[in-house]
Amino acid sequence: MKNIYLSLSVILTLLAVVPRSVSAYTYSVKGTVTASGMPVRYASVTFYDSYNFSIKYNALTDSTGAFAISPITAVKQESQLPKNFKLDQNYPNPFSSSTSISYQLNNQSDVKVSIYDVLGREIRTFNVGYEAAGSHGLVWDGRNDFGKIVAPGVYLYRLQVNGEALAKKMVFGIGGNTNSVLQTGILSSQTEMGPDAIQGLPPKPLSSSESFVVEISNTDSTSPAIVPKQIGNVVIQSDTTLSFTVTSPQAIVYLDSTRQIIRGFGGANALIFRPDMTPAEVLTAFGSANGQIGMTIMRLSISPDSTQWAASVPSALAAQDLGATIIATPWTPPAWMKSNDSQVGGSLLPSNYATYAAYLKSFADTMAAHGVTVNAISVQNEPDFDASYQSCLWNATQFDNFMKNDASLIGVPVFMPESATFSHQLSDSTLNDPAAAANVAFIGGHIYGDVDNNGNVTSAVQYPLALQKGKELWMTEYLINSGNPPAYNSLDTGWAGAIQTAKTINDCMNYNMSAYVWWYIVRYYGPVDDGSLNSGNTGKVTHKGYVMSQFARFVRPGFYRVGATESPTSNVYVTAYKDGAKVVIVALNMGSSAVTLPFALQGGTASSFTPYVTSGTKNCLQGSTLNVSNGSFTGTLDASSVTTFVSN
Repeated sequence: MKNIYLSLSVILTLLAVVPRSVSAYTYSVKGTVTASGMPVRYASVTFYDSYNFSIKYNALTDSTGAFAISPITAVKQESQLPKNFKLDQNYPNPFSSSTSISYQLNNQSDVKVSIYDVLGREIRTFNVGYEAAGSHGLVWDGRNDFGKIVAPGVYLYRLQVNGEALAKKMVFGIGGNTNSVLQTGILSSQTEMGPDAIQGLPPKPLSSSESFVVEISNTDSTSPAIVPKQIGNVVIQSDTTLSFTVTSPQAIVYLDSTRQIIRGFGGANALIFRPDMTPAEVLTAFGSANGQIGMTIMRLSISPDSTQWAASVPSALAAQDLGATIIATPWTPPAWMKSNDSQVGGSLLPSNYATYAAYLKSFADTMAAHGVTVNAISVQNEPDFDASYQSCLWNATQFDNFMKNDASLIGVPVFMPESATFSHQLSDSTLNDPAAAANVAFIGGHIYGDVDNNGNVTSAVQYPLALQKGKELWMTEYLINSGNPPAYNSLDTGWAGAIQTAKTINDCMNYNMSAYVWWYIVRYYGPVDDGSLNSGNTGKVTHKGYVMSQFARFVRPGFYRVGATESPTSNVYVTAYKDGAKVVIVALNMGSSAVTLPFALQGGTASSFTPYVTSGTKNCLQGSTLNVSNGSFTGTLDASSVTTFVSN
């Protein structure tokens, strides 16, 4: 009996955190929310009194799309009851698998929700953190903090907001039909409202019925994600069952809207800080079979010591045999050509411009003599970054003069300026000089400083002038080592940096880049592990490598990007590509919940798609075929994942 008394004492204590309000319930509303015939799980359903929008009632739909609300017609609220938030009864209750806990905040607040057993032991904690004013909710699946299903019985859930708290009881796993149908009440004609519809209305007339504005919106757990919807003039006179139909966001792919050509995805094999790639590493990076990355661009370094040039021939030959494009970049001219006679800093002497062009031509000729075709050569790596290792500074005038007078002497296509931050200032004058621009194969640049803490590439990399002049844009170097923020020197090689890498590729494609070239291919923070941190992983594809493979294996050189809905729903980002009848769609889900997303094809079609998924637990894993019906299909995007849909 001692344990029973303790249990009752704990229940009374938790439920008496604040005095109870005295309320009069006149009717209840139950119903369902569906989208395209599918139940919408864990969506927020809010009823606003049409004549006083400060009065509102909220619930979450359950796993079957059902919700229940008991509108209140009269409330006597005691003064001690918290005025800044409200805790609703969970639904369904009792429940056997999961239940929705919803609450409302009048102000931005720090929120914590705890689940207790009858002995007062805290078994599950949701440290929600700061949330904005409005309706919120979460789902409890009957599991404790260790992921284990709890025993059937009575439990308490407690909402703590800025030091105040409310608690209510619920029953898990013991009986209860949560889908009982109420008698149908009177429902007036409904009017769908715009997003700004909730506003002040005339004084409320005397009436025996109640009129509401119903708002249906997403929570963090809503599946499938929906387009938020408001419905006006909903009149209820008795207990009522309602059904609401909403639309799910879709990604539209415009197959007849062609954007930039894709030259490929790749990385650097620069023999500055590490040795040449091995044959096995080249195959892993440039092969396109399962477990390989599918890269199609290898970036070499041009050493200031010409006796070192042949060192990268073996890997370049192997990559070329696998179909790779070879490009090359000098980090510095030979010291004797520079203003400070050093490999670090200084600038190329104008009197040595022609000599430097001949020097770069000699590199291309040497590689060609060994069977390697250098497809393009850069003038200078990061001319706006005064590095403490090999470096050389250039300004816009120097680039213009060199490109106009000397670049053609190199004998292979030349790209520039390879700014560290994709600066336009270094190349604008060259592009505006017809004689100089004629010698520019493409504009290459890096995006350091152009990516925010969430992996979003800023609009600063957009380069309308280059596109107007008919020049392709290539992103030729970037790296992310860690999560948030992306720290250059971090040793984090986990999924956080990989999913951010996926976002930078997505953004570069949407900013009309024709190529995306990573920094070192073989490195602990790169696509292929060098084993320097993780014993036993030498030569294996990393998270970042599999992320890159989601693009590189399937979007091959010669594809064109086509128009697509870039962000069809929160945390989801899409790019699409085609080559003839072949269609590839890459969808990135940055959110913490899976998303079911319809894709609609316009201006063309395909019969079916095969999905491939990379996440923290999946490595370019092939899924089941998805058939296209009436020009559309529906795919499921795992939480925090990249999914590539390849037409068959």
